[in-house]
Amino acid sequence: MTKCAQTVMQELEDIVMAYGQSDEYSFVFKKKSNWFKRRSSKFMTHVVSQFASSYVFYWKDYFKDQPLLYPPGFDGRVVLYPSNQNLKDYLSWRQADCHVNNLYNTVFWMLVQRSGLTPMQAQERLQGTLAGDKNEILFSEFNINYNNEPLMYRKGTVLIWQKVNEVTTKRIKLPKETEEKEVEVTRTRTRTVPLHCDIIGDQFWEEYPEILADS
Repeated sequence: MTKCAQTVMQELEDIVMAYGQSDEYSFVFKKKSNWFKRRSSKFMTHVVSQFASSYVFYWKDYFKDQPLLYPPGFDGRVVLYPSNQNLKDYLSWRQADCHVNNLYNTVFWMLVQRSGLTPMQAQERLQGTLAGDKNEILFSEFNINYNNEPLMYRKGTVLIWQKVNEVTTKRIKLPKETEEKEVEVTRTRTRTVPLHCDIIGDQFWEEYPEILADS
């Protein structure tokens, strides 16, 4: 899913940020509202089609000999937020929802796979439980500290543009030399970089102010 989102961002460079968890990704596109309203339908179509085609194209890179059983499809919608604060509130809600869902799913599948409960029994066991209750089940019954689970699952994935140094090897012929030699060449390129970090607090937005900068 992250690879698909990176492909979308590389195709549509006006996207300044993306946030994803499970089977959902949100793309942040910073443009003036009047400009965007005239193009929102075309933009959404492009995002969804690029994401779906990338999903099929890169499937074999991640699942090797496991074939796709049916053609995947994705839907999309465009939401115009009136302010940066509204956008930050939405993304904060998405990350909080990621935590809630992942904590539930982690406990649920532990109960099914390791305790032998049926899915219905596991659902009934967790009905009405709070986050503290779920953490206690993980720790006391499965010796799992939820805080040690990978950040990718607890926080989701943030995609941003960053300048990165790429080192390649080239064969060149130096002056006064008779034979070519291999030399390392470093180039700075702008790439989409995945982060697994908190976006609810202010630190992330202070480190990457260009995301909310006026277009």
